[in-house]
Amino acid sequence: MCTRVWIEGCVSALAVTGILAFIAPPHAAAQVEDPAAAADMRESTTRYYDRGGRARTSLQARTEDRYGGLTTDGLRSKPGLTAEHGKASATAAVKGESDFWIYYADVELFNDDDRDGYFHGMDVLFDADTYFEIADVYAVLYLSYEGGPWNEYAVTETFSVYGATSDDEYVVVTELMSGYPTGSYDLLIELYDTWDGSFVADMGPEDNPELGYLALEDFNRDDPRRGHGHRHGGGAVDWPTAVLLGVVLMAARVRRWNRSRVW
Repeated sequence: MCTRVWIEGCVSALAVTGILAFIAPPHAAAQVEDPAAAADMRESTTRYYDRGGRARTSLQARTEDRYGGLTTDGLRSKPGLTAEHGKASATAAVKGESDFWIYYADVELFNDDDRDGYFHGMDVLFDADTYFEIADVYAVLYLSYEGGPWNEYAVTETFSVYGATSDDEYVVVTELMSGYPTGSYDLLIELYDTWDGSFVADMGPEDNPELGYLALEDFNRDDPRRGHGHRHGGGAVDWPTAVLLGVVLMAARVRRWNRSRVW
Protein backbone atom coordinates (compact mmCIF):
# COMPACT_ATOMS: atom_id res chain seq x y z
CA MET A 1 0.00 0.00 0.00
CA CYS A 2 2.85 2.39 0.80
CA THR A 3 4.32 1.82 -2.61
CA ARG A 4 1.03 2.63 -4.31
CA VAL A 5 0.49 5.80 -2.23
CA TRP A 6 4.06 6.96 -2.95
CA ILE A 7 3.66 6.50 -6.71
CA GLU A 8 0.32 8.29 -6.83
CA GLY A 9 1.76 11.13 -4.71
CA CYS A 10 4.64 11.58 -7.14
CA VAL A 11 2.26 11.66 -10.08
CA SER A 12 0.08 14.28 -8.36
CA ALA A 13 3.11 16.43 -7.54
CA LEU A 14 4.39 16.25 -11.10
CA ALA A 15 0.97 17.12 -12.44
CA VAL A 16 0.72 20.20 -10.21
CA THR A 17 4.25 21.26 -11.18
CA GLY A 18 3.47 20.86 -14.87
CA ILE A 19 0.25 22.85 -14.62
CA LEU A 20 1.95 25.68 -12.74
CA ALA A 21 4.77 25.72 -15.28
CA PHE A 22 2.26 25.89 -18.11
CA ILE A 23 0.37 28.77 -16.46
CA ALA A 24 3.47 30.77 -15.50
CA PRO A 25 6.44 29.72 -17.66
CA PRO A 26 9.79 31.43 -17.08
CA HIS A 27 10.32 34.69 -18.93
CA ALA A 28 13.06 33.18 -21.12
CA ALA A 29 10.68 30.55 -22.46
CA ALA A 30 8.13 33.09 -23.61
CA GLN A 31 10.20 35.74 -25.33
CA VAL A 32 8.45 37.19 -28.35
CA GLU A 33 10.19 39.34 -30.89
CA ASP A 34 9.68 43.06 -30.65
CA PRO A 35 10.24 44.51 -34.15
CA ALA A 36 11.05 47.90 -32.65
CA ALA A 37 13.83 46.55 -30.43
CA ALA A 38 17.31 47.60 -31.49
CA ALA A 39 19.39 45.67 -28.97
CA ASP A 40 20.28 42.71 -31.19
CA MET A 41 23.70 42.50 -32.78
CA ARG A 42 23.38 42.68 -36.57
CA GLU A 43 25.07 39.91 -38.52
CA SER A 44 25.31 39.36 -42.27
CA THR A 45 27.42 37.64 -44.91
CA THR A 46 28.36 39.47 -48.11
CA ARG A 47 30.04 38.60 -51.40
CA TYR A 48 31.57 41.31 -53.61
CA TYR A 49 31.96 41.05 -57.40
CA ASP A 50 33.99 43.67 -59.26
CA ARG A 51 33.50 42.33 -62.79
CA GLY A 52 30.79 40.65 -64.84
CA GLY A 53 27.74 42.26 -63.26
CA ARG A 54 25.12 39.73 -62.22
CA ALA A 55 26.94 37.01 -64.13
CA ARG A 56 29.18 37.13 -61.03
CA THR A 57 32.29 36.05 -62.88
CA SER A 58 34.79 37.74 -60.56
CA LEU A 59 34.45 37.27 -56.81
CA GLN A 60 36.58 39.97 -55.22
CA ALA A 61 35.92 39.24 -51.54
CA ARG A 62 33.62 37.59 -49.03
CA THR A 63 32.98 38.94 -45.55
CA GLU A 64 31.07 38.04 -42.41
CA ASP A 65 30.05 41.31 -40.78
CA ARG A 66 28.89 42.20 -37.28
CA TYR A 67 27.49 45.60 -36.34
CA GLY A 68 25.75 47.05 -33.30
CA GLY A 69 22.00 47.00 -32.89
CA LEU A 70 19.83 48.53 -35.60
CA THR A 71 19.25 52.24 -34.98
CA THR A 72 15.58 53.03 -35.59
CA ASP A 73 15.01 56.42 -33.94
CA GLY A 74 16.23 59.81 -35.07
CA LEU A 75 16.63 61.84 -38.24
CA ARG A 76 17.69 60.14 -41.43
CA SER A 77 20.52 62.33 -42.70
CA LYS A 78 23.06 60.97 -45.17
CA PRO A 79 26.36 60.09 -43.48
CA GLY A 80 28.47 61.79 -46.19
CA LEU A 81 31.26 63.83 -44.61
CA THR A 82 30.68 62.67 -41.05
CA ALA A 83 30.63 58.95 -41.84
CA GLU A 84 32.89 56.59 -39.94
CA HIS A 85 32.99 53.17 -41.49
CA GLY A 86 35.08 50.08 -42.06
CA LYS A 87 37.73 51.88 -44.15
CA ALA A 88 38.35 55.29 -42.58
CA SER A 89 36.36 58.33 -41.64
CA ALA A 90 35.62 60.65 -44.55
CA THR A 91 37.82 63.70 -44.92
CA ALA A 92 36.55 67.26 -44.77
CA ALA A 93 37.10 67.78 -48.49
CA VAL A 94 34.57 66.79 -51.13
CA LYS A 95 35.54 66.16 -54.71
CA GLY A 96 33.72 68.17 -57.34
CA GLU A 97 30.30 66.63 -57.83
CA SER A 98 30.91 66.46 -61.58
CA ASP A 99 34.02 64.26 -61.18
CA PHE A 100 32.20 61.15 -59.90
CA TRP A 101 28.62 59.92 -59.93
CA ILE A 102 26.58 56.74 -59.64
CA TYR A 103 24.92 56.33 -63.00
CA TYR A 104 22.64 53.42 -62.21
CA ALA A 105 21.66 51.06 -59.38
CA ASP A 106 19.06 48.41 -58.71
CA VAL A 107 18.26 45.70 -56.17
CA GLU A 108 17.03 42.14 -56.56
CA LEU A 109 15.72 40.39 -53.45
CA PHE A 110 16.04 36.64 -52.91
CA ASN A 111 15.47 33.94 -50.28
CA ASP A 112 11.95 34.11 -48.87
CA ASP A 113 11.91 30.76 -47.10
CA ASP A 114 8.62 31.22 -45.26
CA ARG A 115 6.92 32.82 -48.30
CA ASP A 116 5.58 35.80 -46.41
CA GLY A 117 6.80 38.36 -48.95
CA TYR A 118 9.87 39.37 -46.92
CA PHE A 119 13.35 38.33 -48.04
CA HIS A 120 16.68 37.93 -46.26
CA GLY A 121 18.88 38.24 -49.36
CA MET A 122 19.80 41.34 -51.40
CA ASP A 123 21.64 41.53 -54.73
CA VAL A 124 22.70 45.15 -55.21
CA LEU A 125 24.19 46.23 -58.55
CA PHE A 126 25.50 49.73 -59.26
CA ASP A 127 27.53 51.45 -61.96
CA ALA A 128 29.86 54.22 -60.76
CA ASP A 129 31.30 56.62 -63.34
CA THR A 130 33.96 59.33 -63.43
CA TYR A 131 35.42 61.89 -65.79
CA PHE A 132 38.87 60.50 -65.04
CA GLU A 133 40.22 57.77 -67.29
CA ILE A 134 40.56 55.52 -64.26
CA ALA A 135 40.04 56.02 -60.53
CA ASP A 136 40.10 53.75 -57.49
CA VAL A 137 37.11 53.97 -55.16
CA TYR A 138 35.21 52.03 -52.56
CA ALA A 139 31.54 52.05 -51.55
CA VAL A 140 29.70 51.97 -48.23
CA LEU A 141 26.15 50.59 -48.16
CA TYR A 142 23.46 51.46 -45.61
CA LEU A 143 19.96 50.31 -44.71
CA SER A 144 17.19 52.40 -43.15
CA TYR A 145 14.41 50.58 -41.27
CA GLU A 146 10.92 52.07 -41.68
CA GLY A 147 12.29 55.53 -42.54
CA GLY A 148 14.73 55.64 -39.62
CA PRO A 149 18.44 56.55 -39.61
CA TRP A 150 20.94 54.96 -41.96
CA ASN A 151 22.74 51.87 -40.63
CA GLU A 152 25.93 50.73 -42.33
CA TYR A 153 25.88 47.07 -43.32
CA ALA A 154 28.66 46.59 -45.89
CA VAL A 155 31.92 48.19 -47.09
CA THR A 156 33.42 47.12 -50.40
CA GLU A 157 37.03 46.48 -51.24
CA THR A 158 38.80 49.04 -53.44
CA PHE A 159 37.73 48.73 -57.07
CA SER A 160 38.50 50.65 -60.24
CA VAL A 161 36.12 52.86 -62.19
CA TYR A 162 36.93 53.30 -65.87
CA GLY A 163 35.51 56.55 -67.16
CA ALA A 164 31.82 56.35 -67.99
CA THR A 165 31.69 52.78 -69.27
CA SER A 166 29.23 50.14 -68.09
CA ASP A 167 31.90 47.43 -67.98
CA ASP A 168 32.76 48.20 -64.36
CA GLU A 169 29.41 47.41 -62.73
CA TYR A 170 29.86 46.34 -59.11
CA VAL A 171 27.68 43.77 -57.32
CA VAL A 172 27.17 43.34 -53.57
CA VAL A 173 25.26 40.20 -52.56
CA THR A 174 24.23 40.13 -48.90
CA GLU A 175 22.33 37.69 -46.71
CA LEU A 176 21.00 39.23 -43.50
CA MET A 177 21.49 36.65 -40.75
CA SER A 178 20.24 38.33 -37.56
CA GLY A 179 19.30 41.70 -36.05
CA TYR A 180 17.07 42.92 -38.90
CA PRO A 181 13.35 43.01 -37.95
CA THR A 182 10.71 42.29 -40.56
CA GLY A 183 9.71 45.49 -42.34
CA SER A 184 10.30 48.01 -45.10
CA TYR A 185 13.88 49.14 -45.72
CA ASP A 186 15.54 51.79 -47.89
CA LEU A 187 19.06 51.48 -49.25
CA LEU A 188 21.82 54.08 -49.65
CA ILE A 189 25.08 53.69 -51.60
CA GLU A 190 27.95 56.10 -50.90
CA LEU A 191 31.13 56.30 -52.97
CA TYR A 192 34.56 57.34 -51.61
CA ASP A 193 37.84 58.08 -53.36
CA THR A 194 40.44 55.61 -52.11
CA TRP A 195 43.30 58.07 -52.62
CA ASP A 196 42.27 60.43 -49.81
CA GLY A 197 39.05 58.93 -48.41
CA SER A 198 36.92 61.83 -49.59
CA PHE A 199 33.21 61.41 -50.21
CA VAL A 200 32.50 61.73 -53.95
CA ALA A 201 28.96 60.52 -54.77
CA ASP A 202 25.88 58.73 -53.48
CA MET A 203 22.53 57.31 -54.55
CA GLY A 204 19.50 56.66 -52.36
CA PRO A 205 15.74 56.20 -52.67
CA GLU A 206 15.25 59.92 -53.32
CA ASP A 207 17.41 59.54 -56.44
CA ASN A 208 16.26 56.08 -57.51
CA PRO A 209 12.98 54.43 -56.40
CA GLU A 210 14.57 51.01 -56.96
CA LEU A 211 16.39 51.57 -53.67
CA GLY A 212 13.26 52.14 -51.59
CA TYR A 213 10.60 50.02 -49.90
CA LEU A 214 12.59 46.79 -49.79
CA ALA A 215 10.69 44.02 -47.97
CA LEU A 216 13.38 42.48 -45.76
CA GLU A 217 13.92 40.42 -42.64
CA ASP A 218 16.84 38.42 -41.33
CA PHE A 219 17.43 34.69 -41.77
CA ASN A 220 16.37 33.92 -38.20
CA ARG A 221 12.94 35.38 -38.87
CA ASP A 222 12.64 33.89 -42.36
CA ASP A 223 12.03 30.30 -41.26
CA PRO A 224 8.92 28.32 -42.30
CA ARG A 225 9.30 26.06 -39.25
CA ARG A 226 8.73 28.96 -36.87
CA GLY A 227 5.72 31.13 -36.27
CA HIS A 228 6.41 34.56 -37.79
CA GLY A 229 7.61 37.02 -35.18
CA HIS A 230 9.26 34.54 -32.78
CA ARG A 231 12.99 34.52 -32.36
CA HIS A 232 13.42 31.02 -30.95
CA GLY A 233 11.64 27.72 -30.69
CA GLY A 234 11.76 26.22 -34.18
CA GLY A 235 9.22 23.44 -34.53
CA ALA A 236 9.99 22.02 -31.09
CA VAL A 237 7.42 21.57 -28.32
CA ASP A 238 7.87 24.13 -25.52
CA TRP A 239 9.01 22.73 -22.18
CA PRO A 240 5.74 23.19 -20.18
CA THR A 241 3.88 21.16 -22.81
CA ALA A 242 6.62 18.54 -22.69
CA VAL A 243 6.30 18.31 -18.87
CA LEU A 244 2.52 17.87 -19.04
CA LEU A 245 2.87 15.28 -21.77
CA GLY A 246 5.35 13.37 -19.61
CA VAL A 247 2.98 13.52 -16.60
CA VAL A 248 0.08 12.20 -18.66
CA LEU A 249 2.17 9.32 -19.99
CA MET A 250 3.45 8.47 -16.49
CA ALA A 251 -0.04 8.57 -15.03
CA ALA A 252 -1.33 6.26 -17.76
CA ARG A 253 1.52 3.83 -17.12
CA VAL A 254 0.82 3.86 -13.33
CA ARG A 255 -2.89 3.16 -13.94
CA ARG A 256 -2.03 0.24 -16.18
CA TRP A 257 0.42 -1.04 -13.53
CA ASN A 258 -2.24 -0.70 -10.78
CA ARG A 259 -4.81 -2.62 -12.81
CA SER A 260 -2.36 -5.48 -13.39
CA ARG A 261 -1.18 -5.67 -9.74
CA VAL A 262 -3.06 -7.44 -6.97
CA TRP A 263 -3.03 -5.29 -3.86
